[in-house]
Amino acid sequence: MLTSIQNPLVKEIRKLHSSKGRREQQLFLLEGTHLLEEACAAKYPLATVCCTPEWLEEHGKLWEQVGNLADRTELVSAKVLESIATTVQPDGIVATAPRTATAPAELSTLGIALETIQDPGNLGAIVRTTAAANADGLLLSADSADLDHPKVLRASAGAWFKLPMAVSPDLTAEVSGYKNRGMQILATVAGASLSYWEVDLRVPTLIVLGNEGSGLSEELRSLADRQIQIPLSRGVESLNVSIAAALILYEAQRQRTD
Repeated sequence: MLTSIQNPLVKEIRKLHSSKGRREQQLFLLEGTHLLEEACAAKYPLATVCCTPEWLEEHGKLWEQVGNLADRTELVSAKVLESIATTVQPDGIVATAPRTATAPAELSTLGIALETIQDPGNLGAIVRTTAAANADGLLLSADSADLDHPKVLRASAGAWFKLPMAVSPDLTAEVSGYKNRGMQILATVAGASLSYWEVDLRVPTLIVLGNEGSGLSEELRSLADRQIQIPLSRGVESLNVSIAAALILYEAQRQRTD
């Protein structure tokens, strides 16, 4: 059992707390029982899995599944687990997993495109909602938060493994490509003349949302077939981007099931 936080493996896993470390090792962190259950259900490959003896006593069946997917498994002390986790009170298991090359999500009926989303919690919540609303997938600009940031994984509540996602090096070109293939492009813009429920969302639609502070770039706005807004009470400047995404996605679902 690993008991020293100076162990070389422990030091390497701790580096995955940063974007630089994840890029250099081409690995990311999975923390907590629920995420490991979802990873196993998706048969996602695992590199190293560390758990405490106390966790193992309660989750023997899951540990067996983890062992079939992982290159390496280690029992560690509670102190070591706390040092490699990003959460304040980890529940007893932390894994590393390989970053996989993502092919562009094939969007045909309903999708989300996100430009320069900076908050990992927002991104994870959007991943969760997009999967829940049965959308085809999600596109993300390369200057956004990492898709495999630990907070994104946690906020997605396991939906991360269920939703096709891709990071786009040129989001404007990719959105333009979907427009040329016949998808309706909707841009969320404060002050737009149309409310989101006034647009026909039964047709193939790509919803484009922008940065939490500055919104969408002019390039993406100009590609939109329609600019839409979410009406707000006087004195309220904006909604959280994850809430905005949820409202529009579920309006699309409502229209499509009427």
